[in-house]
Amino acid sequence: MKKAIIGKKIGMTQIFDEVGNVIPVTVIEAGPCVVAQKKTVEKDGYEALQLGFAEVKEKHLTKAEKGHFDAANVPMKKHLKEFRLDDCSANVGDFITVDTFAAGDKVDVTGMTKGRGYTGAVKRWNHHMLGATHGVGPIHRQVGSMGANSTPSRVYKNKKMAGQYGNEQVTVLNLKVVKIDSEKNLIAIKGAIPGAKDGIVFIRDSVKA
Repeated sequence: MKKAIIGKKIGMTQIFDEVGNVIPVTVIEAGPCVVAQKKTVEKDGYEALQLGFAEVKEKHLTKAEKGHFDAANVPMKKHLKEFRLDDCSANVGDFITVDTFAAGDKVDVTGMTKGRGYTGAVKRWNHHMLGATHGVGPIHRQVGSMGANSTPSRVYKNKKMAGQYGNEQVTVLNLKVVKIDSEKNLIAIKGAIPGAKDGIVFIRDSVKA
């Protein structure tokens, strides 16, 4: 990848293009992100930039985190994320802004989905419900058959059942950047992205464009 940035999901809205078509977009407050660490092939075996995002008070950091920022002589940030970039021309202390991207770019967005707790198979795996009449009884949303009887006398691995749903990292590929607002550090991306409002997301240029 060539460029990346950390942002906070603001919410969704819609904008109009030159022809008048409605485009649903997700608005993200992206950056400015400070370069907190630079990794090189000589020292670390690979090239990468560690970016920091969102102001934080010193009392909310551990001593190790505070020492990390003090050693780099950069402002303290709440979120850190390392990106392996092909071009690591930026140095420690530099700021990555939303101007890194431009309208028309294709990007991949990574975020944590909404946590939905313990849910049944209908909601978790989109299973069909049983009929609501004809003596089905109180099992309309149950998972159904667990598999064969005597053989193998167990439930197969990866059987889709009830359990924890959501709160997992998801990446949506090939989303289009519609608009950039440099003054307010906002980027509008076409379509939906994972996570709730105010959730932290990672934006990078698309790897499969």
